Amino acid sequence: MSTPSTGPSTGNHKSDAPHAGSHTQKDFLTIHIDGQMFGIPILQVQDVLGEIKVTRIPLAPPQVSGSLNLRGRIVTAIDVRKCLGLTPLESTDKRMSVVVIHDDELYSLIIDKVGDVLTLPERDFEQNPATLDITWKSISLGVYRLDGEILVILDVPKLLLSLQHPH
Repeated sequence: MSTPSTGPSTGNHKSDAPHAGSHTQKDFLTIHIDGQMFGIPILQVQDVLGEIKVTRIPLAPPQVSGSLNLRGRIVTAIDVRKCLGLTPLESTDKRMSVVVIHDDELYSLIIDKVGDVLTLPERDFEQNPATLDITWKSISLGVYRLDGEILVILDVPKLLLSLQHPH
């Protein structure tokens, strides 16, 4: 009786189609902040910028560095270090920016540096570990464990919403 259940999986490749969910992969742009690697879903990434001039916005939340002009569009610049409760970099330190889109608006996430694009199997995705900082948990979708390092996947909409409703 066990033969019919194992038979199709060995020779018939069409039987793999219903289990496509276990083989799906997602692409993430990796970024580094204070030595920690984070991932941003690639579909939310619009652009990667080097050092760019940011104009201060009076009375903006502390996490908002200001705004910048990107090819004629005004983009709000967010200091991700401040969102994560980390100490801000000195103004002399070189920083990069990843432009993301949310609700048809562009936001520039100011980070330490950009890494690579990683394609990861969805089956390796894990919920946030209990030991993850509470602030980080509030803006993280979950994690991937990679060669002794944890890749924290940023929830961009929650990160941006946290600016409007600070806890």
